[in-house]
Amino acid sequence: MEGPDFKLDFQPAYGEAVPVADGVQRITVNNPSPFTFHGTNSYIVGGRSVAVIDPGPEDDAHFDALMKALDGREVTHIAVSHTHRDHSPLSRRLKAATGALIVAEGPHRAARPLHQGEINPFAESSDMAFQPDIVLGDGQTIEGDGWALTGLATPGHTANHMAFALEGTGTVFSADHVMAWATSIVAPPDGAMSDYMASLEKLLTRDDRLYLPGHGGLLSEPAAFLRGLRAHRRMRERAVLERIKAGDTSIPEMVKIIYASTDPRLHGAAALSVLAHIEDLVERGQVETDGPPSLSGHYRLAPGGAA
Repeated sequence: MEGPDFKLDFQPAYGEAVPVADGVQRITVNNPSPFTFHGTNSYIVGGRSVAVIDPGPEDDAHFDALMKALDGREVTHIAVSHTHRDHSPLSRRLKAATGALIVAEGPHRAARPLHQGEINPFAESSDMAFQPDIVLGDGQTIEGDGWALTGLATPGHTANHMAFALEGTGTVFSADHVMAWATSIVAPPDGAMSDYMASLEKLLTRDDRLYLPGHGGLLSEPAAFLRGLRAHRRMRERAVLERIKAGDTSIPEMVKIIYASTDPRLHGAAALSVLAHIEDLVERGQVETDGPPSLSGHYRLAPGGAA
């Protein structure tokens, strides 16, 4: 989906361990799609003993590439940022092969309960079988030989999304919360826009120098990029309010205009993003609807809802 900046020169180097920072290697899964860019990034952190971050989907070639890159090194931890099927399922096979402990914020869960009659459009994309060995709280740290990773709870894309800060380096593994190639999908009920925006503000209080995302290339000026993401989301919110003010009452009407230049294959995700904004706007009293917000709902401005 559209974002504040596009950095499309990323070379995936499938099957190869690419050094991206001191003591960090990246291996990209060969699973390109409109939602994954060139593929999902897995990271190996450490020297003699290591952590693997986001081992990826259940994929034989990627498992073999990880094992080759590990080259007999001890794997003590497998850190999982969130439970979408392009990030977490291979953790189980990697644990069986290495004996490492799986670390994450928690099992998959939605940001809110399903409304009556609502179907979760991303249910099949979620790894419902995932169970971490270690539940890592916000600000808690796991340590290995010469490295330490601190969990940064960053809900929004999913309720259990967690980034990981590599202590002493200014490096954050930002997973799907912040990516250079596109904005993160925020799709109710798994995700929530209010959570996403709060997570952006949280990261802006930090002084990091490098982000290594779940898809695409690195971000070397994360603070500026975070401010751009925040401005972009606020612009989308204003666009939703303006479309309702102009007479659009349904999400499909809004998507047709707001996302006119977006790949049509992503319009379903765009509709969910608009729904996420509307949920937030309804909660804040700027938009009204009859019943809970939904993709099929009809919307109107609340008194004083448009700037």
